[in-house]
Formats: sequence, structure tokens, C-alpha cells
Amino acid sequence: MAVTKEHKEFHRLALDGEGWQLPEGYAPGGGVDELPLSGSLDAENRKGSRTRLLRFQPGVFTKKPFVHDYWEEVFLLQGDLTVGNDEQGNGGENFTAPTYACRPPGVYHGPFRSNGGCLLLEIHYYDPA
Repeated sequence: MAVTKEHKEFHRLALDGEGWQLPEGYAPGGGVDELPLSGSLDAENRKGSRTRLLRFQPGVFTKKPFVHDYWEEVFLLQGDLTVGNDEQGNGGENFTAPTYACRPPGVYHGPFRSNGGCLLLEIHYYDPA
């Protein structure tokens, strides 16, 4: 398998500063943003990998489940995350840090809510061809 990420030594991250952006699939101003750390995905050719931080502001929730064609590993670093809420943000199963999930391609997951806010480390990748 070819390496698809660049070499990066330890460097400080601006967790409250620059570089955060709107992740694909989330509404603008919805209280969810990402900080890309390494790599990228090529959805058209189904290859690549990426690592990012994803954060939810307190009280934010999504309304629909997600599904994608790549692997996803998620580590809840800080805060709380509820999985499986309804479109009004009610219900679901609550998790607190530290918690981990690994999802193969094609698995529906979510919607999500965070009562107090959370920080997730996510790794996304396609199976090698």
C-alpha cells in the first residue's frame, strides 16, 4: 500500500485558532467544524486517507444519519457525544471521552448530538486496491 500522507513532525495545533473549516456534509454556521491534520481523500478514484479533528459546539445536533464509502475510525478525545438522536435532537445513546469507534464503508451512523461540546480525532481511508 502506498503512503498517501506527508511527513510531519510534532507541531503545535491552534485548537482555538486558525485552520478550522466547515466539514463536507455539515450546514454552515451549524456549530461543527474540522481541522485537517494530514492527507486527503480522492472520492472520485476511491483512494487516499486523511486525519482530522472534528468538534461540536455545546448543544449542536445533526438530523440525518451519515454513510460513506471509506473506512472511518473515531476517537472521542474530550466531551460527550450522543449517537442516534432524532431530528429534534432527542434520544440516542450517550458516550463520554475516551470512546472509540471503527466503521467499515457503507455503515449508516448518527445522527449525533453533543450536550457540552466534544472533540473527535477521525481517520478516514479507502481500502487499498
